[in-house]
Amino acid sequence: MIQYIFLFSRHGKCRLQHWYHALPSKDKKRIYRDLVAMILARKSRMCHFLEYKDTKIVYKRYASLYFCFGIDNEDNELIVLEIIHRYVDLLDKYFRNVCELDVIFQYEKAYYILDELVLGGDIQETSKKTVLRAIAAQDTEEEEDLQGKSKSGTPRP
Repeated sequence: MIQYIFLFSRHGKCRLQHWYHALPSKDKKRIYRDLVAMILARKSRMCHFLEYKDTKIVYKRYASLYFCFGIDNEDNELIVLEIIHRYVDLLDKYFRNVCELDVIFQYEKAYYILDELVLGGDIQETSKKTVLRAIAAQDTEEEEDLQGKSKSGTPRP
């Protein structure tokens, strides 16, 4: 089961953070700081798996972003690498050649795509087409809602 997901830049700036277990804010900050320092200090040719306390860390760098997943010790690291790649593919298809700025300025879409893929720390949907259809349906509903607000001047119930 996935415990947390981080996206961060080469400079250690957090771009997206999702926790699937409740922890005190102080612990979350410490975990994030420790992992970013460990991952950024590693060479690019090193293994993408780490052990951190009672979790395994699986990370992958795409362009200027690191995608980091904290998983249970009994989980398969290769499946998590595939989930990371699937998430990057979905971001790439949705944003048409995704970059760090897309995640920064449209973070709610990045979270929505992640929530369509992973729910409660477990993989929810493996089909890219199904996830992209759900996102397109949500975009359509959002546009209709905005058009309804602009016509009436007040939000619809």
